[in-house]
Amino acid sequence: MDHEIVIAQTTSDDEELAKTLARGAVESKLAAGVHIDAPITAFYWWQGKIEAAQEWRISYMTSADRLPALEAWLHEQHPYDVPQWVTLPVTGGSDAYLSWVVDETRPQQGHAV
Repeated sequence: MDHEIVIAQTTSDDEELAKTLARGAVESKLAAGVHIDAPITAFYWWQGKIEAAQEWRISYMTSADRLPALEAWLHEQHPYDVPQWVTLPVTGGSDAYLSWVVDETRPQQGHAV
C-alpha cells in the first residue's frame, strides 16, 4: 500500500453533534468512515480549573493527503474553542481496507471540499 492512512480523533459533548460531524465528513469525502464511541468521561484542565464532562469520541479514517482539509473542516464545524484534534498513524492493515480508505477519500470532480 503506497498511501499513508491515519485515524484522526476529536470529541463532542453532544451525541447528535457527534453524528453530524461524522456524517458531514463522510458526505464530504474527507473520511472514508467514522466511528463514534459510547459516552466516555473526560477530565481536563480548562481556564484554570479541572472540568469533567461526558463526551463521545469521534474517530475518522482518512488518507494523509485529505487530513489538512478534514482538520480545517472540523475546526469550522466544531463549537469548542479548542477541540481535541489528534492523529494516529495506521502502521498496518489489510490492503483491501486501506485501499478502500484511499478510494473513498478521493475528492469528487466538481466537489466543493
